[in-house]
Amino acid sequence: MKIAITGGSGFIGQKLSQQLADSGHELIILTRTLDNKPAQSHITYVEWLTDGSEPEKHLEGIDAIVNLAGESIMGRWTKEKKQKILDSRVEATREVLSIIQKLKQKPEVLLNASAIGYYGISETADFVEGDEPEHKNFLSEVSITWEQEAKKALEYGVRVVYGRIGIVLDDQAGALPKMIIPYKLFAGGRLGTGRQWFSWVHIDDLTAMYQFALENKSISGPFNITAPNPMQMQEFGHTLAKVMNRPHWLPAPTFALSIVLGEMSTLLVEGQKVYPRKAKDNGYTFKYSELKPALEHLTGS
Repeated sequence: MKIAITGGSGFIGQKLSQQLADSGHELIILTRTLDNKPAQSHITYVEWLTDGSEPEKHLEGIDAIVNLAGESIMGRWTKEKKQKILDSRVEATREVLSIIQKLKQKPEVLLNASAIGYYGISETADFVEGDEPEHKNFLSEVSITWEQEAKKALEYGVRVVYGRIGIVLDDQAGALPKMIIPYKLFAGGRLGTGRQWFSWVHIDDLTAMYQFALENKSISGPFNITAPNPMQMQEFGHTLAKVMNRPHWLPAPTFALSIVLGEMSTLLVEGQKVYPRKAKDNGYTFKYSELKPALEHLTGS
């Protein structure tokens, strides 16, 4: 397939691009700057979101677009930061729609990133694709708005998939390196109440599930990118401590996390129990369906 990717220089974008290139797909990565972009086999770069750029001129004949572009959610959520998180996603998706509109030959599929935050927060509900949000918060509102914008690609006859990403486990970036630090210092313990659900996914499954959704024409609409065995935070911490051969004893109360992280603390103290029903129903085979082997792989234990 010939695939255009936005957000290809980000944490997930880099890993996904490598996965797709290694699988023989031809990639065109849309970027704000062409500086310091090394030539790579199967990968070319095209400028977008800058004055005068016309990316559509380089994208005729593409089979798919993967839209990962958006402001990082990491960092303190000031009013300005929250607006950037929302606006960057909506604006990038609108530009993707503009590109699709201008192409004579429309791509077969738009795989638009989203997040399991779509479902809101709950300690009791189980969420699969098609379920409506409960107890909405900022991240659910962002995900809903983002998906509604991407949905407009249906008007051009494009298959649309919303890849609702869970908490990504990777050894270099994302949540895990930060969560490991207290355990390395023998100070790991429960975050918040410990009852909140932690719906995780290994980075290798994330990239493989994205490729699966691109190549499988029966998948459309919401598509949960999570492992099939979510855990409550207390159990996650105990498992991480066991893998690292460290104690799990020093709790970090919700109020303390709120003081340190502000509203972003919701990423750790609130959660949702999400299952990847569409992936399983369509025959996807998980590389890491259980947490302990995933953590052992990522920590080298």
